[in-house]
Amino acid sequence: MTAHASVLAGLIGSGIQASRTPALHEHEGDAQGLRYLYRLIDLDPLQLDVSALPQLLEAAERTGFTGLNITFPCKQAIIPLLDELSPEARGIGAVNTVVLRGGRRVGHNTDCLGFAEGFRRGLGDVARERVVQMGAGGAGAAVAHALLAEGVGTLVIFDVDARRAQSLADNLNQHFGAGRAHAGKDLPGALATAEGLVNTTPMGMAKLPGTPVPAELLRPALWVAEIVYFPLETQLLKDARALGCRTLDGGTMAVFQAVKAFELFSGNEANAQRMLEHFRRLGA
Repeated sequence: MTAHASVLAGLIGSGIQASRTPALHEHEGDAQGLRYLYRLIDLDPLQLDVSALPQLLEAAERTGFTGLNITFPCKQAIIPLLDELSPEARGIGAVNTVVLRGGRRVGHNTDCLGFAEGFRRGLGDVARERVVQMGAGGAGAAVAHALLAEGVGTLVIFDVDARRAQSLADNLNQHFGAGRAHAGKDLPGALATAEGLVNTTPMGMAKLPGTPVPAELLRPALWVAEIVYFPLETQLLKDARALGCRTLDGGTMAVFQAVKAFELFSGNEANAQRMLEHFRRLGA
């Protein structure tokens, strides 16, 4: 990986004005003496949707972008537009980081590593025989891979689109062995026997308030992990903490996926501790 003296990066997604990713990347770039610019390409104010991805990628290449982060709702739609996928991105079927180099577009997935690192740090010692996951989209696919790699026995996946949940379960069973993942049908029943709950849906974000799980289905013995980080305390985490559940907010995943993306864009090693401290200073 060759180091760059300057980096121009961006984030493509919907409703991303509050994203802390630009600040995380630029602060670490400054600390390393790099000229590091990170721009938001928010589909909402531009009145665009995923159909604009081909033009946006082409524009980024022509204007000299080093790479792009990709977030909701583009993590799967971007794949046909890329020249190459890392083994992680191919296995997960979702991309959140694209490196533009030498006329080629290479897709990576740093969400999986990011969630796994946060999980080990925040919930490393929890029981994990049965876990319920809300959401089977791009982030959900990465988190599910991380959970099974971190030793979850059985993962029960719920999604508003039942076919998407089934398709993710099939992918996971191919990778990790038959029966490790199931598409869920009965949420109260699944939660009653689970040790943990993970939300990978955008529900709980500032622009999508609410919770994917009714508070009355939570119980004190359940640990609850969240990938939404704006706000850091979602309604789901608030409900869980009120019961005394162990919780993990979305901050560590946000930071550790950014650490890896920074390294892919810049060619330099990132100081993870410095990025974590900076993220916490940015406030909830």
